[in-house]
Amino acid sequence: MDLLTDYTLRSIALGAAALGIVSGILGCFAVLRRQALLGDAMSHAALPGVVLAFMLTGSRAPLVLVCGAALAGWLGALAVLAIVRLSRIKEDSAFGLVLSVFFAVGMLLLSMLQRSGAGGQAGLDKYLFGQAAALVTSDVITIAALGALTLLVLAVFWKEFQLLSFDPDYAASLGYPVRALDILLTSLIVLAIVIGLQLVGVVLMSAMLVAPAVAARQWTNRLGTMALLAGGFGALAGVTGAVISATGRGLATGPVIVVCISVVVLASLAFAPGRGILWGWLRQRRSRRRLAAGDGARP
Repeated sequence: MDLLTDYTLRSIALGAAALGIVSGILGCFAVLRRQALLGDAMSHAALPGVVLAFMLTGSRAPLVLVCGAALAGWLGALAVLAIVRLSRIKEDSAFGLVLSVFFAVGMLLLSMLQRSGAGGQAGLDKYLFGQAAALVTSDVITIAALGALTLLVLAVFWKEFQLLSFDPDYAASLGYPVRALDILLTSLIVLAIVIGLQLVGVVLMSAMLVAPAVAARQWTNRLGTMALLAGGFGALAGVTGAVISATGRGLATGPVIVVCISVVVLASLAFAPGRGILWGWLRQRRSRRRLAAGDGARP
């Protein structure tokens, strides 16, 4: 009942559900393209954008900070693509390099801003671990609107993104602009990341991108079904985490949401038909019985 009547809990739950749906669906492409580190790198790269947006505008409006975070995250994504293309550095090393450099710059700017004593800067450090309790209706509307825009673009280019994820060389041979599609898909993932920074923070946002997709992958081999499951798992973890954090004292919402989606991942790894550990153990046991029965039947 509190979920329906309590304004704060309702706002957090709605925001977390919207974030879970968007990040879960887009995370499927990051997982299938073996770019799980992309969420971690881009969320950390968004921090200097948040601080610079405040320094330039003096405003803590969510839309202003999200725009700054999106620009910084997008530049970080382009930096990764440029490093991989122009050098011999592998993609995982490029992600780690961009993550550390951008995050260090963000922490430096944040410390400079705090020492300057600029008015209104209090609370920017909450973007490190999230500040779900401060979510209001306007924040939820911003998350939902940007998330809907992201999913709309994803739906329009669904076929192209699907081909890009499974066989980019074949897509290039068909004449598709692979590099432009890669930048567009990366930009959508960056947007999904930055809209969740206020809710779960820079440090934990990568889990919201990767974990629902990993859980969904255990249940199906079809991308469409995987995306729907990932969005559902993300929304379920968001609402459940919001409710649990509201019922317990001193429980931060962001970490609780991540723990909830981690439980979903563990359950999927254990019990998903076909891929689950339990089903694999049962298959091995059945095979051993058949083998033993066959050996016993030999003269």
